[in-house]
Amino acid sequence: MLDTASMTVIGERMLDLRQVPRVFDTKPWAAHLYVTEQCNLDCHYCNEFNNSIPHPVLADLKKWMDHIRQLGVMRLGLQGGEPLKHPDIVEVVRYAKSLGFRKVSMSTNGFLLNRQLLADLEGAGLDGLQISVDRMTPIASTRKAMKSIVHKLDWFKDSKIKPQVSGVLFKETLDEMGQVIDTCLDLGIPVHARVVHDDLVHDRALRDASASEPLLRFLEHQEKLKRSGEKIHSSWNLFAYQKKMLRQEPVEWTCIAGYKYFFVSSTGKFWLCSQVRTERHILEITREDLLGYNRKKDCQARCGVYCTAQASLAVSHPLQYAGREVAGMLASRVSRMRRGGHERIRDLAFAQ
Repeated sequence: MLDTASMTVIGERMLDLRQVPRVFDTKPWAAHLYVTEQCNLDCHYCNEFNNSIPHPVLADLKKWMDHIRQLGVMRLGLQGGEPLKHPDIVEVVRYAKSLGFRKVSMSTNGFLLNRQLLADLEGAGLDGLQISVDRMTPIASTRKAMKSIVHKLDWFKDSKIKPQVSGVLFKETLDEMGQVIDTCLDLGIPVHARVVHDDLVHDRALRDASASEPLLRFLEHQEKLKRSGEKIHSSWNLFAYQKKMLRQEPVEWTCIAGYKYFFVSSTGKFWLCSQVRTERHILEITREDLLGYNRKKDCQARCGVYCTAQASLAVSHPLQYAGREVAGMLASRVSRMRRGGHERIRDLAFAQ
């Protein structure tokens, strides 16, 4: 008899199987839509907010979502800025679901989330909510602290919306990111922390070379927790990719940004990804335009736009990608059978 956790994994894999054709066909797979570029925070590493830009009106967002769906996109991510600042965010979700996207998710810092809003988003059909948390306590470079949202994680116990917590991993978050991971695992919330990406828009290098070894160790801690069966929400392929990136080792792949995975700004501009932007309007973009971006990019070496990188790895080397994930799942199953109890970052750090 399979346990509940195994049944959940199988269910998620079956859902993912419906998206397998996107690995092999020429249609776009996923898109991120900035429903606003306004944000209530100002994290120093972020270049995806601009409080001087008004919220796009609902009618425009609907037109853009119509076109995104007509292009063939199956997964839609609602982004910001802070998406919850948009006054019509619930209706945006409801309309997106009515268009038939297989999955509609949202990224938020969680500060503006309340019980009623969560219930309204669930009623509108939101599938997943990624809450960004970098530390337990705020500092000048990032105020996305667990202390500000931890009580809200209990609200998801009776919600159909699947939550996950994500953290940006850099020198200033290393000291408390382990506590963030452990807190989420203690609450049964899937979590991951990924290495910060450089700011290509403003030509800012955000990765500190002196922190590479500590960052590598932290990635390895997460891998060990995932192998032991804990809810670390990251693929084995992405762990391998980040480690190679930090070690400055080459990775053979073709970036699919602008082809199978693209972004749309809050003014309707078509962006290849969050860091590579164009002045073209999404309503002008055709399937043929997307096909033109099926090529290697000058900026793809050590790329830190992980949603795009992960999809690119799957499309570039589907058998290798699937093989690594299956091997990781099998190793995790064996580890779960052998281990004596739950593991946490604090235990791994103490063991060193």
